[in-house]
Amino acid sequence: MSDAAQPTAEPGETSYPVLKLKHNEDRRVAAGHLWIFSNEVDTAATPLVDFEPGSLAAVESDRGKFLGYAYVNPRSLIAARILSRHQGFQPGQGLLVHRLNVALALRARLYPRPYYRLVHGESDELPGLVVDRYGDTLVVQLGTAGMEAQKALILAALEKVVKPSVVVFKNDSGARELEGLPSYVEAAKGALPEEVEVLEGDCRFRAPLSAGQKTGWFFDQAANRRQFLATLPPGARVLDAFSYVGAWGVLAARAGAAVTCIDSSATALEAATRNAERNGVTVATHKADVFEALEQLHAAREKFDFVIIDPPAFIKRRKDAGKGEAAYKRLNQLAMQLLPRDGLLVSCSCSYHLEPDALLDAIQKAGRHLGRFVQVLATGGQAPDHPVHPAIRETRYLKAFLCRVTHD
Repeated sequence: MSDAAQPTAEPGETSYPVLKLKHNEDRRVAAGHLWIFSNEVDTAATPLVDFEPGSLAAVESDRGKFLGYAYVNPRSLIAARILSRHQGFQPGQGLLVHRLNVALALRARLYPRPYYRLVHGESDELPGLVVDRYGDTLVVQLGTAGMEAQKALILAALEKVVKPSVVVFKNDSGARELEGLPSYVEAAKGALPEEVEVLEGDCRFRAPLSAGQKTGWFFDQAANRRQFLATLPPGARVLDAFSYVGAWGVLAARAGAAVTCIDSSATALEAATRNAERNGVTVATHKADVFEALEQLHAAREKFDFVIIDPPAFIKRRKDAGKGEAAYKRLNQLAMQLLPRDGLLVSCSCSYHLEPDALLDAIQKAGRHLGRFVQVLATGGQAPDHPVHPAIRETRYLKAFLCRVTHD
């Protein structure tokens, strides 16, 4: 690296190589964003190939103004992510402990029990890091090379701030492939549990960990479940599509509903059945492709008063938006066909490439195709333990609408 790219350091500080941005490419970072894309880097002055994946750098504007400390991955489209904007607050365990304490203070204010997302990546100024808390068990996801490089420091910081009995690194998401990282699941402290326990409302659940989705549970829907299920009619017939381990369905059954859960995973449905039993209720289960199952239920003239569709992301990349929007329209249409003349629909999407208005448009088009009138009764997003970073639209990913569907 050239001499011009070598910063000076104050006594006691580490000297990091400089990552210099092109002219005017500092505006988005200065406005609060944490990502730096590879085409924003002045690679003539500071070649990206000089950096190892996960290594640290001091980011500067083309005029030499310090913008922050970041970790770098030259193999990724997002070439760097800001960790600190204060020149005197360098990356390390001290910074991680501070960020974790701030994150914990928010969750302790919001939740009386320790079951929540403790760290939500960029929204907690820890880009690439997700930590879900299940009492004394922490499930950690390192989504980037930068966070993988700080794995030992992250573990030490979590032990200092939370003092957990078990820490599991569940690093098996597809996002790691984009960062050139291997997939693995391991217990860094304690024994690797097969399941994690979750308390939500007055219900007690268990969710599979190693074989489960994401970190095992979807805390992000908790607020929507509480709000939307409060509208359940007495004795309602409820269909929970893409049910996973039965969060929506079991809570609905506890409210007095007759519930059917549909999922393509036999393991998930077995867990849903056990979760219902733990809470003194029962749910019917049906293993099938959800689209095919909805068509079959319609052919059998089945009707449900309340239908929940909470699918996985249909749009993982922006270029898939067209096909994804068509899938959401078809799914909503299939769901509406199962409603009586006056029924309720919960329609969700976790695709951050799908704008809320696009999901609403898919719902409206599905209704018009069937000659139905749709009214939106409530709008939901991710729960407050998944805060939104106002400068990073990708952190606002979950959309949910509670709709009344009637005949014209």
